[in-house]
Amino acid sequence: TPGQIAVMLRSAYDPAIAATLERHGRLGQSLATAGPVAVTETWGKLRTDSAHHAVLWVSEWPRSLVYPGFLSPVLLSTGIQRSFSLICTPMRSDAAARDIRKKKVEHISDQAQRAKIGQIEDASQTAEYHDVLQQEADLTAGHGILRYTGLIAVSAPTVEELDAAVAAIEQAAIQASCETRLLVGQQAAAFTAAALPLCRRV
Repeated sequence: TPGQIAVMLRSAYDPAIAATLERHGRLGQSLATAGPVAVTETWGKLRTDSAHHAVLWVSEWPRSLVYPGFLSPVLLSTGIQRSFSLICTPMRSDAAARDIRKKKVEHISDQAQRAKIGQIEDASQTAEYHDVLQQEADLTAGHGILRYTGLIAVSAPTVEELDAAVAAIEQAAIQASCETRLLVGQQAAAFTAAALPLCRRV
């Protein structure tokens, strides 16, 4: 409902009021007042009403076989306020075909270079190439290809607590076989995509 969305928006920008809004069901239900009172964006952070925020982008997903729940170190670590958004963007078939061709050419040229200098191909490189071939087969069969974007919005009351929380999330991402990068220079837009239920993309 619009009232629930208003509470979610207000709580994202002003986490200190979230518990009060939950306790008193009629407060904060207006979309007209759901936004922040003030926003300050710096190169690597965003400050809103009662919190400092930083948004991380999952720049590398696992390259080996993982099981459901592989993101649990990122999503379930205690003592950190965070929001995670997984944005699935359909790729146009011509762009997907170009991307697959590029990956195939890169793999074949890398393989030739490794053979030239006497290196052998390891299992992860073979698996990655088989994944590219599977994507090509799926595309040829008429299936679409999605590009996945993972965003993690981390929030804390102070800059020092935020820095500690971001470091903990980056370490948790490494445990999950992922790499994260701080979305510098675009924190406000990234926060809108990562922390707010508005179906936006960066």
